[in-house]
Amino acid sequence: MSTGVTCAPDIAETFESFKLQKAEYKGVTFITYKMNDSNSEIVIDKVGEIGQKYDDFVACLPENDCRYAAVDIHFSTNDGRDTSKLVFVTWIPDSARVKAKMLYAASKKVLHSELTGIGIMINCNDYSDLDFESCIKPEVMKFV
Repeated sequence: MSTGVTCAPDIAETFESFKLQKAEYKGVTFITYKMNDSNSEIVIDKVGEIGQKYDDFVACLPENDCRYAAVDIHFSTNDGRDTSKLVFVTWIPDSARVKAKMLYAASKKVLHSELTGIGIMINCNDYSDLDFESCIKPEVMKFV
């Protein structure tokens, strides 16, 4: 289904800097994205501050509105190695408006295609889906 939604011109370049941890993105662990006011373009919503953790990312998600996010998930493997994986998170809470849920669900591939290098996609509909130990970590461990 085509929604006609496009991505803001700066998204690919900003994501590339985030992915490579260049310049002002060094130490940043997430970027959230949202629809603009006219629902015609995906724009950057928030760039996490340096040093923020996964819990800070979860806390910045609105309870009743949708978001996309690129998150650098840091974790330890079963053999004790520290590593990280880039994850594309779709946040479409059950409490969001129906129109917003449909628009975000139908438009996620537009953004995902701009974020080259992310192979892990996680769809979340409530805060329990964002629990690190029970949901997120097991999902990223499949790719180690």
